[in-house]
Amino acid sequence: MKALNKETAQKNIRPEKVIQFGEGNFLRAFVDWIIFNMNEKTDFNGSVVVVQPIERGMIDMLNGQDCLYHVNLQGLDNGEPVNSLTKIDVISRALNAYTQKDEFMHLAEQPEIRFVISNTTEAGIAFDPSCKLTDKPASSYPGKLTQLLYHRYEYFKGDMTKGLIVFPCELIFLNGHKLKECILQYIELWNLGEDFKNWFLNACGVYATLVDRIVPGFPRKEIDDIKAKLGYDDNMVVQGEFFHLWVIEAPAEIANEFPADKAGLNVLFVPSEEPYHERKVTLLNGPHTVLSPVAYLSGVNIVRDACQHPVIGKYINKVMYEELMETLNLPKEELQKFAGDVLERFVNPFVDHQVTSIMLNSFPKYETRDLPGLKTYLQRKGELPKGLVLGLAAIITYYKGGVREDGAEIVPNDAPEIMALLKDLWATGDTRKVAEGVLAEESIWKSNLNEIPGLTDLVVKYLDSIQAVGMLETVKTIL
Repeated sequence: MKALNKETAQKNIRPEKVIQFGEGNFLRAFVDWIIFNMNEKTDFNGSVVVVQPIERGMIDMLNGQDCLYHVNLQGLDNGEPVNSLTKIDVISRALNAYTQKDEFMHLAEQPEIRFVISNTTEAGIAFDPSCKLTDKPASSYPGKLTQLLYHRYEYFKGDMTKGLIVFPCELIFLNGHKLKECILQYIELWNLGEDFKNWFLNACGVYATLVDRIVPGFPRKEIDDIKAKLGYDDNMVVQGEFFHLWVIEAPAEIANEFPADKAGLNVLFVPSEEPYHERKVTLLNGPHTVLSPVAYLSGVNIVRDACQHPVIGKYINKVMYEELMETLNLPKEELQKFAGDVLERFVNPFVDHQVTSIMLNSFPKYETRDLPGLKTYLQRKGELPKGLVLGLAAIITYYKGGVREDGAEIVPNDAPEIMALLKDLWATGDTRKVAEGVLAEESIWKSNLNEIPGLTDLVVKYLDSIQAVGMLETVKTIL
């Protein structure tokens, strides 16, 4: 088997246009895969310089393969299974900002560099007042980026055509707004002056983005088969699902410079990221949160099997199409297309997604993902959404513990205070006390949900039904 490097496999040389903070699985299976497709299908013609944002990472392995690796995408495309392998050649080199300080700062001097993309984890976009301009480099990611921008500003003498476009991919809502705020704090802290601040605000752009692709990472189980199929000893293979979505809150002129949408990719340039964030949380995370306890208590362990179950499958469709979708404000066709994509992801034949893995922190998840929809549905329709309320009753029942109908032991796992609360409530043997106690817990809901008209009674009704006839028979009553 051949080693994978530029001697054994073709690697295209292209101008360095992108600085990428982060060398992890997600960026390589998502952003670098997108740039590969842009190079193949548009005139973008650019390569990526990877910067390792922390002292220890994977760039030595990456450089050891001349930054070549394969992406293995798995899933369904319009109902047809996909299991593809693509060699990605867009990373020109990978730097360690701590051991290659000069090379890192020299990136600011390259005129063709135009984009900065990052995924430094949710904790990465944070202002650390202990960072100094003279640090080599600053410890925080926003600090490093400010150093780079200031060096570029000075090197090109404030040239307004040499600004950079920044796309953060960290999984926080309005990530670009937060990153821009941090940079402005460093400009203030380091006394970098009004002229630089004006250059940053007018020549550069920091744009919020929403990213969506499940990336399991290195395929340990299948790696020997994958290497045999490739004929290369690739130790940087990264596995991801076929589905991808990148929503970028930026004007049309940015889309012209970064033509991902022209490459036939699911990349949207939009005026506001917010409705797409709400769509994802509501139509992907929302159904996940309620299907899990309903499926588990019905004896179904895998998300795919739940979607294909004759009863639970109808329940999931009811929650998604008849309840949650009715609470969103994007065009109906767009929402139906997204919901269809979500269901296709749920039945991915390559992933055995355990419903129990989704059920940790179920109450806080319900509070952010399903409760807003429940309230909006009640407001718009004048009645409670039965599927969402049944999902809440299923969560409450799951935390009771005990034994499932098929004899499997139910072992809930959550924060100690949640476990203690539910244990005490269920010890009363009174479902009304259970419902009232859970709904009154303001540490979970930030309000008393017993005040929502009819909610307490409906939760009690479903709790009683689950105790009397079981989960599956209770689901049938609302279909």
